[in-house]
Amino acid sequence: MITKNLHPAAKEPTWINYWGWGSGDVLGAGAQAVITGWLFYFFTTFCGLSAVEAGLILGLPRLLEAITCPLIGYVSDNLRHTWVGRKIGRRKVFLLITIPLLPSFALIFRTGHTFTYYLLAFIFFELLYTMFLIPWETLAAEMTKDYRAKAKFAGARMIIAQGSAILASYLPTLLINQFGGKDSPDTFFWMAAIFGVAFSLVVTIVVLTSWERPYGTREQAVLSQTYGGVTLKAALLIPVKMFRDLFSTLKIRAFRQHLSIYLGGYLSQDIFNSAFAFFVATVLMGATLAISQLMTVMYVAQLVSVMVAIQIVIRTGPVLAYRLAASMFGAALMLYLVFYLARPEGFADSFKALGTNLFGALNPTQPGFSASLVFWLFVPIILAGLGRGTLNFVPWSVYNYLPDVDEAVTGQRREGIFAGVMTLVRKLAQSGAIMASGWIIDLGGYIRTKPGEVVVQSPEAIQTVTALMVGGPLLMLVLGALASWSFRLNAGTHAVLVHEVERLRNGATEAESDENRRIVEDLTGWRYDQLWGRGSGHAADSTLHLPQNNPARS
Repeated sequence: MITKNLHPAAKEPTWINYWGWGSGDVLGAGAQAVITGWLFYFFTTFCGLSAVEAGLILGLPRLLEAITCPLIGYVSDNLRHTWVGRKIGRRKVFLLITIPLLPSFALIFRTGHTFTYYLLAFIFFELLYTMFLIPWETLAAEMTKDYRAKAKFAGARMIIAQGSAILASYLPTLLINQFGGKDSPDTFFWMAAIFGVAFSLVVTIVVLTSWERPYGTREQAVLSQTYGGVTLKAALLIPVKMFRDLFSTLKIRAFRQHLSIYLGGYLSQDIFNSAFAFFVATVLMGATLAISQLMTVMYVAQLVSVMVAIQIVIRTGPVLAYRLAASMFGAALMLYLVFYLARPEGFADSFKALGTNLFGALNPTQPGFSASLVFWLFVPIILAGLGRGTLNFVPWSVYNYLPDVDEAVTGQRREGIFAGVMTLVRKLAQSGAIMASGWIIDLGGYIRTKPGEVVVQSPEAIQTVTALMVGGPLLMLVLGALASWSFRLNAGTHAVLVHEVERLRNGATEAESDENRRIVEDLTGWRYDQLWGRGSGHAADSTLHLPQNNPARS
């Protein structure tokens, strides 16, 4: 619903808005925690699929999103010029559609079906996930322009995300004794069913506790001249305009740097997630229960990491936080490599003696207590969690500021298309990482197992799993750290940017000072005299109805 007389800065978010909007990451991150943490393992262990087939199911749907991600972002940006957008909300209409359909998540975790069934079920859920994720991600950027408030939105989101990941990792432990023991696929079905209901609930909370960016003066003037509907010509031009907007985002220097940082942090985790369960099963010699408990420890550490990272980003900016996180995650990977090479004496027997409770290793009064066992079980996984939590937080904290950089260049607010591009790039890269991981694990000779079956993997298979889990993430972390070196967006530079955007909106053609000009040009990658849509051929007409010479500027 439109609030015509409300300036975007007039409505200040409260803790209800921070946590209400942030609760959406029960779906945003919770679904991904289940999918990346368990689905590959579920398919290969309980469904009789090969690692290659499991990788295809997880990877192929992401290729379809080369169309759906930018399309949803583009359409949600432009629905503000339609009756639906004005009455329901250009973002919220997508959220409302997903609410009754999200419990279908549980259908993916049913055994006894074919490759085609699992592929189609996963495609359907991924479409719902995208319909929620992209419009939802724009809302934090729309509800405030304040640097600290944006960081708080990102922080609330990531704290809830890590809580969801803890639930995703520990639920199997809680359900194992209720539904057939450690080798029952029902454990995963009920976990997915619980999450499916939770997904619908939190999307409802998001709808009730968030608002969309109010219309600016120019947009209100346009609304009085808006046509009754979308013309055939405008509809046919949607793909052309959409892909033009899609590629125009890459002309923003800060966004290009951000994508590299984003992919470095997230792809390192995708590869780690694909291989970790196999590493635990073959190198640490643990079962589903051990995997669940170790993942729980990791996600608790991620939660702590996010709380610390919020303060680092607010006080110093995202770059320092990112480098510290990459260092900790990298240290964890190196420790796992040392474990594989050294195979500490007595570890396997001590590990087996713990039975179903790994946390019993922390009790120094327990017979056979071993400091070595405690170190190798918990230090690497805690370090990994401390690094991963911040690696998750930093990119989505930075995203909230990128539409401000884009506005300086184009004179428009395009939160939707930026969320669409980020999600598209993320999913395409994740698709490639997961499919490649499955192919590498299969190529290494890994033998798929049936529930309860004990199979001795070959040394080559174990070596392949270890090399993938350690080497792949390290490479991604190095690439992300290199990209962060020239990234200059922080609290100080963002304040200068917002100040200059206000001046540009009021008709300024020159920067207030040479220092301001240098900062804005560094973030945008454009000369100051080309900003606000003055760059030749760059002003993006991201609307369905507006003529090229009258872009919607808030």
